[in-house]
Amino acid sequence: MLRIAVLISGGGTNLQSLIDASKQQRLDGDIVLVISNRQSAYGLQRAREAGIQAEWIKDPTCVLKRLQEEKIDLVVLAGYLAIVPKEMIEAYQHRIINIHPSLIPSFCGPGFYGLHVHEHALARGVKVSGATVHFVSEEVDGGPIILQEATYIGDLESATEIQQRVLEIEHRLLPQAVSLFCQNRLKVENERVKII
Repeated sequence: MLRIAVLISGGGTNLQSLIDASKQQRLDGDIVLVISNRQSAYGLQRAREAGIQAEWIKDPTCVLKRLQEEKIDLVVLAGYLAIVPKEMIEAYQHRIINIHPSLIPSFCGPGFYGLHVHEHALARGVKVSGATVHFVSEEVDGGPIILQEATYIGDLESATEIQQRVLEIEHRLLPQAVSLFCQNRLKVENERVKII
């Protein structure tokens, strides 16, 4: 069983989707560590309630050491609002997965996170949005795309409504992508991910 660490900054709803998938034996991996860069993140409590080791580490540069100590195979960013250090990306090349609340390459990159993404989508009047799971590279939201799913949002009037609809997709896609990774079914060729 691959050893998984999940990095969070907030409420941890995507973390909960992974915990639920794990309980239902749909993850094909074992979540052994949850790290947050915010001490008050509710996701830490979710982890502890599920019997998972949960830690607050403020400095992103200290995270790599903990991952290596715990012999982590896969790192999942589930609403982690800190820039991942270059050293960590190099140590875990194509072994760090991120979930982003838009259809990359739309509404992504520096400054595009959380509700901000949906506020921009609403302001542009886009009719379709969605979620993307991708590998992490040094370019923010620029790594190879693993999975994407679109949803119609033209009927919605607020960024919060868009967020809720997109979260439903995120909660499906992230466990699916993690499971594919744990089954060794993801192959990166020329910056494109093939599912084998």
